[in-house]
Amino acid sequence: MKINLNMGTKLDKADLSTSRARLGWRAGYLFASFGIYMVDQMTKAWAVRTLRFGGDRTIIRGLLDFVYTENPGIAFGQLQESGSFGRWFFVALAVAAAVAVFFYFIKTPRTDDRVLGACALLLAGIAGNLTDRARFGYVIDFIVAHAGSWHWPTFNVADASISIGALLLAYDLIFERKKIGGLQKTVASGQ
Repeated sequence: MKINLNMGTKLDKADLSTSRARLGWRAGYLFASFGIYMVDQMTKAWAVRTLRFGGDRTIIRGLLDFVYTENPGIAFGQLQESGSFGRWFFVALAVAAAVAVFFYFIKTPRTDDRVLGACALLLAGIAGNLTDRARFGYVIDFIVAHAGSWHWPTFNVADASISIGALLLAYDLIFERKKIGGLQKTVASGQ
C-alpha cells in the first residue's frame, strides 16, 4: 500500500494561500477602518483647538455648522447624568460592541463586501468614540446639521461612520437575506 505524502502537502499549501488571501482582504478593510479612526481623532483635535472656546463656524448657512460640544452620555445626548459609573459602563459597552463586530467581521465570507465594509465602518466609529470616552469621560461632537428650525443632534466623524455602517448592515440583513430566502424557496420548489 502506497501513501502519497505530496497530496497532503498540496492541500496544506492551498489552505495556507486561501488563509493568506482571506487575511489580506481583511487587513485592507482594517487598514481603511484605521484611516477613518485617524480622521475622526484628527478632526476632534482640530475641534478642540479651533472651536472649544467660542470659535463656532458656519460652513453652509442654514444647513451646516461646526460647534464644539462635550457629550458625556450616549447617542443623541441620552443618559448624560450617569457620572463616573456611566463613563466606565459605556467604555465596557463599547469594548463589548467592538469585540462582537470584530467577531462578525472575521466570520463574514470574503465575497460579502457590503458587510465587511459595514463592519470596518462600525469598528472605526466605535474605536473613535471609545478613545474619547476613556480619555476624557465624554465624546467630542462638533458637526451640527440643520434645516431651518429642525436640528439633527450634534455628531462627529465616528458617529457618521457608525451610522453608515449600521445602515449598510441593516440593509444587508433585511433586503439581501430576503433575496437569498426567496431564491432558496424557488430552488426547493424546483421552479
